[in-house]
Amino acid sequence: MRTLEIKGASGSSAIRVGERLGSQTKYIVPERTVIITDTNVRRYYEEMFPRCSIITVGTGEKIKTLETAGSILEELIGHGADRSVFLLGIGGGIVCDITGFVASIYLRGVRYGFVASTLLAQADASVGGKNGVNIRGYKNMAGVFNQPEFVICDPELLKTLPKKEVQCGFAEIVKHAAIADKAMFGFLEENYRGALALDPEIIEKLVYDSVRIKASVVNRDEKEKGERRKLNFGHTLGHAIEKAAGVSHGEAVAAGMKAASDISVRKGLLSAADAKRIENLLANLGLPTEIPADKQKLMDALGKDKKREGDIVHFVLLNGIGNAVVENISIRELLHG
Repeated sequence: MRTLEIKGASGSSAIRVGERLGSQTKYIVPERTVIITDTNVRRYYEEMFPRCSIITVGTGEKIKTLETAGSILEELIGHGADRSVFLLGIGGGIVCDITGFVASIYLRGVRYGFVASTLLAQADASVGGKNGVNIRGYKNMAGVFNQPEFVICDPELLKTLPKKEVQCGFAEIVKHAAIADKAMFGFLEENYRGALALDPEIIEKLVYDSVRIKASVVNRDEKEKGERRKLNFGHTLGHAIEKAAGVSHGEAVAAGMKAASDISVRKGLLSAADAKRIENLLANLGLPTEIPADKQKLMDALGKDKKREGDIVHFVLLNGIGNAVVENISIRELLHG
């Protein structure tokens, strides 16, 4: 196990890569803990849960709502949970987002941590202290910055994931390499087959390197005033594609990275050869690089983007693989070139 630390305004967060689900009791007091999980994770892993109260939610982006958060709050009240309660989210990015959001607003804030059960959550979604829910399908329109006390990234949990879920996790791993680590990008190109096969050494290295990059950025800019915006590479158009085309987050981000790479080439920042390397790596990992979507729906979704200021979006481009830059680009230019 290797541990990385994020130091935020709300406290420190220890990211434990390689720790096991069964080790949770080292970090919690079961009698004061309420677990929040989803139906799939509970079905596979409940026997490994500590003896705690359990609140179960459904699956999919459709349940990441204020209504779900409200129902959890009501259950916590029903459990008689006071300010000594600890919320433990065991699941993927959606469970982690909802758990962190609820923990931040219940009784004006209670302690919480995560066991990340998907590759996307381990490499990205559970790390960094962003918690939120969607409103009318628009991504994370209600949310907070608040660090979990710990995140457990257990590679054994990835073995029960559908292949498509594993592939979606690689979208975030590619993102981290593309914006900050040229050597990591090369490692992915050379080892994508082993990565897809969930080779333990390769996966642990890729998750650790992703968390290392994200932790470094968040430690410098927790609340996304500047440097942290680089973590949105592929996400501005990706979130719009996700909303407009109804595809998964990882698939949409992959297509968003391809589009952002093309824009980087047009602006003379990225070579056509490097853009082709990014496209090829995404394809080798089974991720789409183009997803058809209605232009008007894309425009509507971009208009609700949190990074928008008027008609301008803080957009992440690549100045070579391993080096991200942020430029102000109009929504019209993003859609029409």
